This record gives sequence, C-alpha cells and structure tokens, in this order.
Amino acid sequence: MTRYVMAIDQGTTGSTVSIVNEDLEVVATRNQEFEQHYPQPGWVEHKPAQIWDSVLGALSLALGDAGLSGDEISAIGITNQRETSVVWEEETGKAIHNAIVWQCRRTADVCEKLVQEGHGESIQKKTGLVVDAYFSGTKFAWLLDHVEGARDRASRGELRAGTIDSYLVWKLTGGASHVTDVSNGSRTLLMNLHTLDWDDSLLSLFRVPLNILPQVCSSAEVYGTTQGVQGLPDGIPISGMAGDQQSALFGQACFSPGEAKITYGTGAFLLMNTGSEPIPSTNRLLTTVAWKIGEETTYALEGSAFIAGAAVQWLRDGLQMIETAPEIEGLAEEVPDTGGVVFVPAFVGLGAPHWRPSSRGAIMNMTRGTGRAHIARACLEGIALQNCDLLKAMAQDRGGALTRLKVDGGACRNNLLMQMQADLAGVEVIRPHHVETTSFGAIFLAGLGAGIWESTDAIAAQWSKDRSFVPNMPSEQRDATLGRWADALERV
Repeated sequence: MTRYVMAIDQGTTGSTVSIVNEDLEVVATRNQEFEQHYPQPGWVEHKPAQIWDSVLGALSLALGDAGLSGDEISAIGITNQRETSVVWEEETGKAIHNAIVWQCRRTADVCEKLVQEGHGESIQKKTGLVVDAYFSGTKFAWLLDHVEGARDRASRGELRAGTIDSYLVWKLTGGASHVTDVSNGSRTLLMNLHTLDWDDSLLSLFRVPLNILPQVCSSAEVYGTTQGVQGLPDGIPISGMAGDQQSALFGQACFSPGEAKITYGTGAFLLMNTGSEPIPSTNRLLTTVAWKIGEETTYALEGSAFIAGAAVQWLRDGLQMIETAPEIEGLAEEVPDTGGVVFVPAFVGLGAPHWRPSSRGAIMNMTRGTGRAHIARACLEGIALQNCDLLKAMAQDRGGALTRLKVDGGACRNNLLMQMQADLAGVEVIRPHHVETTSFGAIFLAGLGAGIWESTDAIAAQWSKDRSFVPNMPSEQRDATLGRWADALERV
C-alpha cells in the first residue's frame, strides 16, 4: 500500500499543503493566501484564525486534487515562517491579539535599549542571534504588556505562546500538544543554543514567563496526533517540524558540514551546515540550530538579504518595466552586461553581514545610454552580489570556502540569475529537481519521525539534481564587478 506524507508550509503570505508519496512524487500542491495587516507604519500582523483557515482550505483542496481521503495520509510535517509570534487562550485556542509577524519593527526601541544597556554580547553568546525586533522574544513581551490583563492571565496559566509551528500543532491536536522544535526555538532569543532549552536568565531579561512557552522537542518525532481537524481523521501523527529555512536546508539534503543552500524568495536566505557544534560568527552572521534528529543536533550559520524576488516585483509593479516576473530574464539577456549600472536592492535596509537598517535602495552609474535591459540585468546582479557578501562571511567564519552551492525557491528557475550567482561567487551552483525544498524538508522530517525513511542516507539517495551552473566569468571581470558593488554599498 502506498504511503503518503503531507507537508504544511505556513508562509508569510499564504499556506501551502503538499502531498508526496514515498517515491517523492508530488501528487498534489495547493496554496491559500491570507490577508496582511499593517496597523501602523513598520507594523505587520496576521490574524491567526485566518492562517488556520488557509491551512484547512489548502488541505481540503490538496486532498481533492490527489483523489485521496484523509485516512490515506501516514504522517504530517510542518514548516513555517519562523519568528512570527502568537499568544492564545489555553481553554479556547483563540488568539488574544493578532500575530506579530517577523517583519514587524514595533519592538525596535526595546532591542536598542537592551543593546545600550550592554546585553548584546551575552545574548549573542547564548542564542547565536543579534538583538533585533526580527526575533520573537520582544514580540511575546509586547503582547503580554499591551493586551489588557494578559500578564495576569499568563501568571494564572490561562495563556499559551509560541511561533506558528506551535500554534498549528495545538490546533491539529485539539489542544493536546504544546510544542516547538529546536530550529524554531533557536529563533526566539529565549533558547540557549548549548542546552537546547529555554534559558531562565533570558526569560527574565525579556520578561517572558516559562509557563506559557511550548516544550522544546527534536525536529523528527511524534508530537501528537490529529484530533477534530476538518477533512482529516483522528490519529494521524504530526511527526516532523522545522522553521522554513532550516527545512529548506534539510530538503536540499545538506547533511554534511560545509554544505549550503540559498533560498530565493521575497528575500534570499543562505544557510550552511556547520556540524555538531555551533560556530560563533565574527562576521555578524547568525548561529542557529539546523535540526535535531534523535540525540544528534546539527547547527548552521545563516545570513539573509531582505530583498531578492521583491526587487523584481518592484520592477514589475512599481516601475511597470515588465508585466510578469519571469520576463526579467529575457529582458536582461538583451544586453551583455549592465553597462556599469549597479542596483542595490536595500529597500528595507541591508541585512547580514552589514546590518544597516537605515540603508535604502539605489540604482547607480546610469548614463543616457542606460536602458531597461541594463536596469533589469543590474537588478539580477544585485540579488546575486548580496549573496556573495554572505558567502564570503560564511567562508571566513568556517575557515574554508565553499566549492558548491545548492539553490531553491521560485527565482532559482531563472537560469541567468543562477549563472550570475555561480560566476560572481566563483562556486558551482546546483539546482534540484524539486525546487520547493522547504516543503520537502518537512516531508523528510515527518517521514523520519514516522519511520517511513530510516535515515538521512536514505533521503540523500532519493535527492536528485536538475542542473548545475559552473563559473565561467574571467577573474578580472569578477573583481571589477565586486569592486563596483563595494563602492555602491558605501553610498547607500
């Protein structure tokens, strides 16, 4: 009898449910979008009930497309937008406020104060993270401080808190399981990288009570079973879980130290497997937990560029230079180079390794000869160059350069961008057969947790390559391009 695994990929703009058989054939994938809420400039919220409805909708449609009934699903895996934070009632499961999304900047002043008070270094040593509003700790505290009566209710044990993975497991199990996995826990500023559990001194500093937080678990185990879920029978194990970027690293079968991937989405996220010990970054990267399987924990270095695919969307929607995002490839290929134009896609600041939130996007070195194609090509080049900065920082932290890089996400289908990435980084770029590896990471983890796959070796044997992109740019041209980029960064 064929076994099927379901992945719930709960993202920032929508929820995707995929169903895959044990031969890694995708039998159905459905996405349901939900509304974004912007109550003030710089604030971003989601309604948890709308997130849950989007999951149920995508789940129903995927089962219908596959021609399957719910009782044919052997296991469920979850991957999620990581730092988005929810507080809900223990009795009803109803959120006490909208979820605060990872992009939200409302607690930036709190983070700045913590740094000014001298806590930044000690926090980074324990968590591997910089003190920033991006992460969950200050979000939980904000919800407890700004929702009337929330702190009193928390002290009485009436509330639960967690990232989206915890919220979904709670809903899927009918409130029976309040858990998170180490990869999501490591994004909160509250979990100690070395103990893999909540840290009392961090909880005190961030003013988050332990009793509202989930139990920290591994990334592949049975956390609970479905109970009262529309469209699914009771008793299906939820058996795999990881934050979206760690899930993509796992889905790319980057199981050995030094293997790395870039996910190209709205932004670009680069993670490198660093093995069984966390490597502190001296280049302002993040040290994070990649996953924990059984008693074995794997760590990663992470860097992110806030804008990647969003820059192409801006050319489409803001400048109306193209009608659809894929058109940028053909337009950029109309010219052999950018004509010296540099596009810095820092619309919301520069992320790692620069961490300059005040920087803004710029298009530089234009002349009367600059045309649409030059700007399009410079846009793609700028996306790749941001990632080169991250790769260089990772190589310095790890003490060795990469020789190959796996890629995934929607924009990795752009062959020109992938060749640019290979040329400018000087590494082989490998695109997998299945580019939506975030969902595959959740599927692999759930399959491990439920015993469908015996080991990561069995998973690696099924991972397959679509195409490789080998560097062929002359070193002088690469150096000149990198030099123009460095000069541009000093001006934004």
